[in-house]
Amino acid sequence: MSIEKKPLVNDLYTADPSAHVFNGKIYIYPSHDEDIDVESNDNGDQYDMKDYHVYEMKDTETYPRDCGCVFTLKDVKWASKQLWAPDCAEKDGKYYFYFPARDKNGMFRVGLAVGDKPEGPFTPEDDYIQGTYSIDPCCFQDTDNKYYLTMGGLWGGQLDQYRNNKWSADNKEPQGKEPACTPKIALLKDNMKELAEDLRDLVIVDENGDPLTGGDDVRRYFEDPWLFKKGDTYYFTYSTGTSHLLCYATSKNVYGPYTYGGCILSPVLGWTTHHSILEFNGKWYLFYHDCERSKGINQKRNVKFRELTFKPDGKIQTMDGFDR
Repeated sequence: MSIEKKPLVNDLYTADPSAHVFNGKIYIYPSHDEDIDVESNDNGDQYDMKDYHVYEMKDTETYPRDCGCVFTLKDVKWASKQLWAPDCAEKDGKYYFYFPARDKNGMFRVGLAVGDKPEGPFTPEDDYIQGTYSIDPCCFQDTDNKYYLTMGGLWGGQLDQYRNNKWSADNKEPQGKEPACTPKIALLKDNMKELAEDLRDLVIVDENGDPLTGGDDVRRYFEDPWLFKKGDTYYFTYSTGTSHLLCYATSKNVYGPYTYGGCILSPVLGWTTHHSILEFNGKWYLFYHDCERSKGINQKRNVKFRELTFKPDGKIQTMDGFDR
């Protein structure tokens, strides 16, 4: 029986899967939803995650193995709550686990934990990465072995409260024909622990080269950045949040601008989804989540995957989120 489109973990609620191939196996770095019953709100208080587990898949026909808890909120000196969607990268035999959390002042930052194995455990650094803010870090290794960190999420993720890397409570989500909020990107220093530059805007444009607008909620960025490269083309993939789509944009430059390309996945059961994309044994796969196990409870999610298809022109074939 195929395990595609099936919940991969059935003893815990898991979400936000960042999946990578390390040492010939797939490793999934999700967030761990608490099994709690609380009312949902736009600030994301219902997503009160307190630890991380790592999962190992030896192939795409076998359910993953839980490698155990790799660290908890109590291990993060600078954080106060909410260990949200993480990512992991490898360099020179070390593994770098990037994660968001609220600092002691309630502001989201991106932290780092380091380990010797892809399955952990990981030891958190004493402080967050200076210059970072918001949520959903993604660490992308380019073909020249430079590493870039992208991040950003609206509403509870606070991205809409920043302009030019400066925070103000007066800043609001752009509306109508105002240019949409952009995710952020920066080159990492060789030590993988610091930004080598200030965060830059990663701009997504339409077919005419104009930045997507705040009112264009079926195309504009909301959260969940992911970067990968196929041939000489960079693919930036993301969630539109309020319209519940996964979309993609492409560029020949890692910094962009990225031209909107289309929809990858239509809405799933639950408020929205979160994803990653990888190549494994010559095929491409989308890892994502929905709320099948909990029958639609937003903060009780389950990780899944399915094969991804590229058309000859490089476009990604749209898939039905309710296809199970």
